[in-house]
Amino acid sequence: MTNSDNLSGAAPAASNAVSSNALPSRATQPDGVVIGLDIGGTKTRGVRFEHGEPVADESVGSANVQNVSRAEAAAHLAELFAKIGSGPVAQVYAGAGGIDTEEDAAALAALIEPHAPGARITVVHDSRLLLAAGGASTGVAVIAGTGSAAWGTNGRGSEARAGGWGYLLGDEGSGYWLGREAVRHSLRRMNQGQEPDELTRALLHSCSTDDPNKLIALFHSPDTGRRFWAQQARLVVEAADAGHSVSRDLIDQAGKDLAEMAAQVLRQLELDGPVILGSGLGMNVIRLQESFRKHLAAAGVNDVRILEQDPVFGVPLLVREQA
Repeated sequence: MTNSDNLSGAAPAASNAVSSNALPSRATQPDGVVIGLDIGGTKTRGVRFEHGEPVADESVGSANVQNVSRAEAAAHLAELFAKIGSGPVAQVYAGAGGIDTEEDAAALAALIEPHAPGARITVVHDSRLLLAAGGASTGVAVIAGTGSAAWGTNGRGSEARAGGWGYLLGDEGSGYWLGREAVRHSLRRMNQGQEPDELTRALLHSCSTDDPNKLIALFHSPDTGRRFWAQQARLVVEAADAGHSVSRDLIDQAGKDLAEMAAQVLRQLELDGPVILGSGLGMNVIRLQESFRKHLAAAGVNDVRILEQDPVFGVPLLVREQA
């Protein structure tokens, strides 16, 4: 499962101010009220579009039933719809991590339906929002946030995905992967009898401990979780920027893993591009972007773009294409 939540050290979450970056022209805007939802592992963002223009933008806790209970997801959706306004809604278009089957989509749609009776409800994997927010109808979207995944479509009715298996099975190149590798690096040094280096010292300070051995219990503790360890990715980025060679290698490996996912999807769809990189790490870590571009260029892929607006703003394009 993946989500596109920003990580600590990345760009701050959007306020209630709304943006209309890269939206379709007014002449081609979808009619009526459209609610766009971006449902991540820790938050749900909703934008109310009226005739294609964003008029309300709010965030609440996660409504992803892979991360929270159905009751909690339902409560967060009720809170969100109360914030972004009532009245008739023509369509709800939701992107969420962990939407891997029609059953997954139907379960989430059933939670949304009471808040938009009579509306057309579409639920897709969140990478679809990312591609549209990059202004592309075909190509590959790569999520590099708390989790990771690549998804693409070629416009001939074919779609393909790589990764997105969740943190226990994959999520290579993600924030969680970087955080976990920082822990593994620190434990490896401890086993070898080496003193903590700058990355380990930063990690120990962030975890409020002075003993690398305590990281083992903390990593498996119910008091920490995927989001907590993904936030430690910022320590790897900071150490790399300060010249720590292991951290630089980790970020390069993350970029390589993400590039390999993108290249796999491109091959399956017989596309040359574009590839759009987004989410917290992807949009904000220049070193990762450089590695991603480098490894894709080595595979002959040069049309690589970095997402410049949040995925939820791809909803008007998706609704227009759906009409």
